[in-house]
Amino acid sequence: MLRFANDISSPPTDNKPLRYLMPSSNGDSPHSGAGTMTATVGANANAVRQYPMPTRENFSIEIPSPLPQLVTSSNGFSSLKSPTNLKSARTPSFSREGILGSAQKARNLSQSSENRPDTVSNGIQKASSDEGVNPLKRRNTDAGVDYPRRRATIAVGHFSLSAEAAGMERSLTHNLQCEVCRSRKSRCDGTKPKCKLCTELGAECIYREPGIKLDAGDKLILERLGRIESLLQMNMVSHGNGIQISHNSPNMSNGTALSGDNLMGQNTENFVSIIPSGGLGTWSATATNISTMPKIHTNAALHLLQWPMIRDLVSRPYDPQILLQLEMAREPLHSLTKTPCVDLSNTNAYIEAYFERVNVWYACVNPYTWRSHYRIALSNGFREGPESCIVLLVLSLGQASLRGSISRIVPHEDPPGLQYFTAAWALLPGMMTSNSVLAAQCHLLAAAYLFYLVRPLEAWNLLCTTSTKLQLLLMSPNRVPADQRELSERIYWNALLFESDLLAELDLPHSGVVAFEENVGLPGGFEGDENEAVGRDELWYFLAEIALRRLLNRVSQLIYSKDSMASTTSLEPVVAELDFQLTQWYESLPLPLQFPFTRAILPDPVQTVLRLRFYACRTIIYRPYILAVLDNEQAVLDPSVRAACHKCLEASIRQLEHINAHHAGHMPYLWQGALSIVSQTLLVMGATMSPSLSSILMSIVPRPEVIDQIINDVVVEIERYSVLSPSLSLSAEIIKEAEVRRRTFLSG
Repeated sequence: MLRFANDISSPPTDNKPLRYLMPSSNGDSPHSGAGTMTATVGANANAVRQYPMPTRENFSIEIPSPLPQLVTSSNGFSSLKSPTNLKSARTPSFSREGILGSAQKARNLSQSSENRPDTVSNGIQKASSDEGVNPLKRRNTDAGVDYPRRRATIAVGHFSLSAEAAGMERSLTHNLQCEVCRSRKSRCDGTKPKCKLCTELGAECIYREPGIKLDAGDKLILERLGRIESLLQMNMVSHGNGIQISHNSPNMSNGTALSGDNLMGQNTENFVSIIPSGGLGTWSATATNISTMPKIHTNAALHLLQWPMIRDLVSRPYDPQILLQLEMAREPLHSLTKTPCVDLSNTNAYIEAYFERVNVWYACVNPYTWRSHYRIALSNGFREGPESCIVLLVLSLGQASLRGSISRIVPHEDPPGLQYFTAAWALLPGMMTSNSVLAAQCHLLAAAYLFYLVRPLEAWNLLCTTSTKLQLLLMSPNRVPADQRELSERIYWNALLFESDLLAELDLPHSGVVAFEENVGLPGGFEGDENEAVGRDELWYFLAEIALRRLLNRVSQLIYSKDSMASTTSLEPVVAELDFQLTQWYESLPLPLQFPFTRAILPDPVQTVLRLRFYACRTIIYRPYILAVLDNEQAVLDPSVRAACHKCLEASIRQLEHINAHHAGHMPYLWQGALSIVSQTLLVMGATMSPSLSSILMSIVPRPEVIDQIINDVVVEIERYSVLSPSLSLSAEIIKEAEVRRRTFLSG
């Protein structure tokens, strides 16, 4: 029986099954407290540090002075204060290309390399303590391509950040140096007809004619032409007449063959890059957006089980589609058929927890209009309308966030928040037939709770419904009310982000929502009365995640698309470009989000998640080089291949060395993070079985026992996840068997 103290004098007379116990004493959701919400270390270590958005009065677009300012609040935490009003100055120049745009565009914005202070992109001088531990600083000496100093403008969200990409000028100190040694920045002994390095690599040794000297402008032009030619070689195939671009350019190094077949664990001949017709780089009216997930790719975790050496770690072959099959055969949530019984006695804590711990990941609930939604839901008895559904879903996510990772909850115990979710689920059929922005928001929040429950396929179903509603709304600009445009954009990017995460591991149909990416703006801040806010509008992480997810999609398009074929030679410029874009992404982060590259555990969950995502991206960028060495140990003799393998394995170790750090993103990323852990662990296991790769691992960790301990921690952690999902249960079995067989192989 529903009873509202101070608001409703008599209980409702209808016979609806929804029951509420101990309602709040007032008819409004309480304010969560003023001031900056900050991370709590210790007893409340799971709290998310809140990065306050500026107030509307001092938030205005001011071009050409777009840099955010670092301010320190009374509680001692640094935060960003932007001088721009994101919503009031929404202009066409802040389009998808101009804001997150691909880093290829940013690469074209170069200036002369004058003396500049060592600053990060947000205009604040970097601390010297980062030197020596930041792997990004090493790219100047170990990168295969020489980038001149340039200042690239990268805009994240509706603010613009300037990222200065460090490069270096090659010095022509040797009068007699072959082209291979020059491109590798190696000392050439000048022996003719072949120098020592070219003899070892089996490369063609060509000496530049004496007397030819290049100034800085000549070198820049040649570098640009070489880069353009390499990218054209990688990505363009004539579609209409079948004519392919010539592949006769000189190689940068002696490459080892990689192909789509090799990615499936089969040996092939030495191929150059060929993207299938209808895909990337075809000469057609509608070119593929390389910032979206390809429909067919080999980037999923279980594809590694078909690699050389790694396939020996399992007793039988696994179809990469088996994870999807297991999730499709999964039993539905039986509790959703029960009569919902909802306790409204502690809504204050759950609402505050949502805006402090959950909204930072999704940024899809307006804290300024929350009280209005709550009042409408209360007036409807929480039994009808999108506002009632939204309030119940926020309560479910808020309660869930207070209990930590669901992997630590006692099995067979109802997960926290399930009672509110069950009540909201009863309202979703009415939202299914509605095509409003609020109906789409209901489905997105329901998908968010299903991600928390580690039910990826059910979440995908709701995301598809969300995407369908968005496409209908976005087909005509006047279908979205002006006061809901910001909300629709945030719902859109959430749908796109999480669909991409699922497509990275499961062979699912694409919803088609990506087709509207060109026409949807980036989030720019909710509007509303500050006095009505129940929390802060957190946006920094969300914008950073949009940029990184699009980069991850580019990696899948350029390296892992089905039938794409590339030798390590032709892959080299693409890998260098993607790594450059990852570096720019990091340097463009606002200072409070820039994580340190130390090996210590970070107390801030947002920085922790961003660092884990950074290393995951770096691993898959360089992962094809591990395949090259597992397929042919001689490939590691190429210094560029060895350097790439080192970067890949180092990123894998950094992602795995503190396994409990993955709990920081347990709300949105537990399932995706678990498969990423499995993928990197299989990679490290295979590396320990290769003499050349194991020697690289020993240069990363102090002792061999460290690798064994890291793998053991992963086995224990994934075993805890096994009760949450059939796909994770299989992953736990695979990783456990692989470790037993790995130790047997090494001991034998």
